[in-house]
Amino acid sequence: MTDLQFPPNPLNTLLDWVPVRSLAEADRPAMEQHLLALSEQDRYLRFGQAAGDEQIRHYVAGISLREGEVLGIFNRKLELLGMSHLADLEPGQAEFGVSVIPKARGRGFGQLLFDHACLHARARGVAELVIHTLTENAAMMAITHRAGATIVRESGEATARLALAPLNLGDRWLAQLDDQVAEIDFRWKAGRLKVQEMLATLEAD
Repeated sequence: MTDLQFPPNPLNTLLDWVPVRSLAEADRPAMEQHLLALSEQDRYLRFGQAAGDEQIRHYVAGISLREGEVLGIFNRKLELLGMSHLADLEPGQAEFGVSVIPKARGRGFGQLLFDHACLHARARGVAELVIHTLTENAAMMAITHRAGATIVRESGEATARLALAPLNLGDRWLAQLDDQVAEIDFRWKAGRLKVQEMLATLEAD
């Protein structure tokens, strides 16, 4: 079993902290906008098949936030740069998927979202994480390799299975603290953006 320590990403320090927020019902428009912004090739790699706009909208509408979780990374303009979906499959098992928009790549966001998803999965009592991906998806294959997952390849597709250790009390406390600070960060960005919009309106008048 893997026993990821928290913070799970070496970049996640006090001086270089990237907030990863658990998304809510009100964030569905941001989820949809994020996925619709992906290119045809990016959608193919994310879902393992071609996905048109209507399929994307149907997928987002069907995400259950009770039987799973969506995590996201927002910039100062509240644009969803990266998003991961943790979906419950059966008791003790969940599936992971992730996407990062092109301009935000190369910063380790995919790995960071994966690490946080593992942490949240452990908190939900998940013992095994399953990742279905294409073997040509180099970024996802690299993440599963680094995690030490068992990978089965067949006809250009790969299924990775990662055993997760139960969450200890220390990790649980720090995870809750991280979630709270990420929510505070999001609300601060939202407030700052609203003030900027108000000032822009006053200047226009």
